[in-house]
Amino acid sequence: MVRGRLTDVVRLVARTVVYVVLGGSALVTVVTVAGLLGPALALDLYTPPVAAWWTVFTAVVVQGIPFLLLGALVSAAIGAFVPERVFTRLLPRSQALAVPVAGAAGVVLPGCECASVPVAGSLMRRGVAPAAALAFLLSAPAVNPVVLVATSLAFPGQPQMVVARFAASLGTAVAMGWLWARFGRSGWLRLPKAPSAGPGTSRAGSFMAGIQHDFLHAGGFLVLGSAAAATFNITVPRSLLDVFTVSVWVSVLLLAVLAVVLCVCSEADAFVAAASLSQFGPVAQLAFMVVGPMVDLKLFALQAGTFGRSFAVRFSSATWVVAVVSSVLVGWWVL
Repeated sequence: MVRGRLTDVVRLVARTVVYVVLGGSALVTVVTVAGLLGPALALDLYTPPVAAWWTVFTAVVVQGIPFLLLGALVSAAIGAFVPERVFTRLLPRSQALAVPVAGAAGVVLPGCECASVPVAGSLMRRGVAPAAALAFLLSAPAVNPVVLVATSLAFPGQPQMVVARFAASLGTAVAMGWLWARFGRSGWLRLPKAPSAGPGTSRAGSFMAGIQHDFLHAGGFLVLGSAAAATFNITVPRSLLDVFTVSVWVSVLLLAVLAVVLCVCSEADAFVAAASLSQFGPVAQLAFMVVGPMVDLKLFALQAGTFGRSFAVRFSSATWVVAVVSSVLVGWWVL
């Protein structure tokens, strides 16, 4: 017993020394190269378009990472500490009833779309029906209290905009859950695998392994989507967008597409709609706020990395159509 513990300690110390030596060497190399080449590269590459690209890219990543970490924490906690029987008791057995219950449960998670993907994956691993988990994935970033309060602050004196956003977003999430339950195929969805923490690992160890797996795995796709959004921002002139304000229907479609590529966090998109997109009508602004938290480039990348590209293409396309239709119907009725 003592010899075994001593062996484990020696292995741990040896591994730590190796990591420190390798990490220190890499750090010294990076600092040296940056110190020698940094000024020259800055002068060659620093142009207004590059500066704008870097600003947008950094803003999208900084917005998403805190909520991605929140999602990883919640996902790991569900996987490590919540027994599977809890979900079978809370959700109705019928998918038709489980979908609206899961959609309404999105109110309790104050996060953005970056947080909802790993949580939905964890719910599926715990035995929740994909249709219900997907309804939660769409509703959580769109109908939580933080988003609704932000919307009321962005549109002061317009409570109808808050009501319209809540109704259109929840309606889209529930409709997509029902559509998946009716038409979805198991071959389209790659169920996420549980992170491996090793045999005999404690719940705390499983929790840490889950955080590491979900955060690092989804973080790479967040960066990829953010880069695509930044590229669009600097290549499409704003004067081109102003051309489409002449028609209400064209404005709705334009802002629905713009929401996909701008990748604005759901806690901030209402301020963008109210301030930067004020030349468009209220229905078009509503479409921007409904589509964005459910379909954007970084969310597509996260879904493709978690559930597979085949799923992401089908599910995102259908969600975009349903979100636009829901925004138009609710906007026409409420606004």
